[in-house]
Amino acid sequence: MRLRPPRRLFRGRQGIRSLRGKLTLANVALLAIGIVAATAVSVMGMRYYLLDQIDSQLIKTRDSLGGSQLTLREIDSLSMLSFVRDRLIPTHADEERSAGTVFAAVDSRGEPIGILGFDPSESQRDLAKAAGDPRALAADSEPHDVSLDGSTYRATAARLGDGTYALLAAPTDVLHQGVAKAVKLDLAIGSLLLALLACLTMFSVRRRMRPLEDMVETSSAIAEGDLTRRIPSSCGTTLEVEQLRVALNSMLHQVESAYRTRERSAAQLRSFVADASHELRTPLSAIRGYLQLYDKGMLSDPDERKRAWARVLAETDRMGRLVDELLTLARLDQQPELRFRNVDLSRLVRDAAEDLRVQQPDRPVEVAAEGSLLVRADESGLRQVLGNLVGNVRTHTPADVPVRLEVERADGVVRLCVADEGPGLSAHDAARVFDRFFRVGGGAGSGLGLAIVQGVVRAHGGEVAVRTAPGEGLAVTVTLPVRECEGR
Repeated sequence: MRLRPPRRLFRGRQGIRSLRGKLTLANVALLAIGIVAATAVSVMGMRYYLLDQIDSQLIKTRDSLGGSQLTLREIDSLSMLSFVRDRLIPTHADEERSAGTVFAAVDSRGEPIGILGFDPSESQRDLAKAAGDPRALAADSEPHDVSLDGSTYRATAARLGDGTYALLAAPTDVLHQGVAKAVKLDLAIGSLLLALLACLTMFSVRRRMRPLEDMVETSSAIAEGDLTRRIPSSCGTTLEVEQLRVALNSMLHQVESAYRTRERSAAQLRSFVADASHELRTPLSAIRGYLQLYDKGMLSDPDERKRAWARVLAETDRMGRLVDELLTLARLDQQPELRFRNVDLSRLVRDAAEDLRVQQPDRPVEVAAEGSLLVRADESGLRQVLGNLVGNVRTHTPADVPVRLEVERADGVVRLCVADEGPGLSAHDAARVFDRFFRVGGGAGSGLGLAIVQGVVRAHGGEVAVRTAPGEGLAVTVTLPVRECEGR
């Protein structure tokens, strides 16, 4: 009993665990890693560049103040009030702005000092407190990060000529805000790219995976018994998938051919066994009947016993010939190794004609086989072919019907033809003439003669053909390939 799997067993199973989902996730994950890495590198580079700009400006100002060796009083006396007020010293109106540069003067202990008569502002006090030791800050070559009112600054210090220190601090909030906006923009664009890539990957993978789905569907249909199904060709498939499709279709064709051959062989075997059993049953029944008559003493007359014994021998011979023919067909089915040697086919044809003349003296026999025609073949097989063809003429045609035996070499092959002028065959009977146990109208013979002829000729790599029509006789042509003959 054949088990039928459910139709399209794997069709429609799509999800994260499917190949389509895994490929999509892999592509999205790789792009996400690339976007994160690129964003991190670009943000770090931008932050480093902007921070370096702020540090460079602070260091330049620090170096200018420290190198001039000016004192705080000299700065006042040189009318630098405008510069200091506008550039360095925030006024009370500027104290609310946290984004401006903060300047403060402190002594060596870090205590803030008033400038130009102004008391230190709250921002200056916070800067002095956050900066800590001004000497360490001035000795360091790089500015430090400080926090003023929750905002981040880069601060440095310069030692003036009178021993006081000038503290300089530049805000970095704008830098951090810009970096944050850049990160948000990169993440937004990256998310959009990820979504677009996921859609494109799903569409592309689905299109590329369609041939594989067709393979699954075709395999399911074949498993249900539809051996004629094949994987259809798809547009835009990759070279590897197309090669797989062609290979699978070739394999399916071979599987179908093998299955059809097996089914045909099984059917022929069943028919062969049935026909052989039927053919063997007739002589066995006759032999059994005569033996039962003899056992019951019903053959008291010597003439009757003699006739019964003759019938038993005849049926035994008939059964023996049938068994021999069946063994011959069995050996031919097993593709036996033939003993090839140089054989004079013309001589075999003349011998077969002489045998027919002896058996039926009244039959006109014409032979077209002059000289010698050597072929590489199995001599016993060719003799059996000629014997069966001549025996077929002798059995199925009247004894006065002419027969012609002809052999020739042409077009690289050897042709052997046995033709008679008997009643011929219909097209339906001619199509079955090589079937085993086929007899026209249930006539004489076992129906295996031409089947053996076909088997022997095919074992030689040749072909057998018939030409016949009702009232036009029957011509059987055997075509054998020409093999190089060895010298004798």
